[in-house]
Amino acid sequence: MNKSELIDAIAKDAGITKVAAKAALESFIGNVTTTLKKKDGKVSLVGFGTFSVAERAARQGINPATKKPIKIAAKKVAKFKAGADLSLAVSGAKKK
Repeated sequence: MNKSELIDAIAKDAGITKVAAKAALESFIGNVTTTLKKKDGKVSLVGFGTFSVAERAARQGINPATKKPIKIAAKKVAKFKAGADLSLAVSGAKKK
């Protein structure tokens, strides 16, 4: 599913226009992004999952074309950990 298909699905399920659904989705994405940019930023949606930021340490890598070692800089990356309800739904297991 891509962004436009998600907007269509949200509009249909919520009984709202596609314009309103697009605005809601873009607001959600913007707010998650803004929160993750903050120090110790984290967004938790109970049952769905948690968006957070992890720090990757600098490390040694290998250039696949030349086979020479390269330095990979430290950086922050976005993470998502699925919540219990989402994990159960995806695995097909039944909720207890």
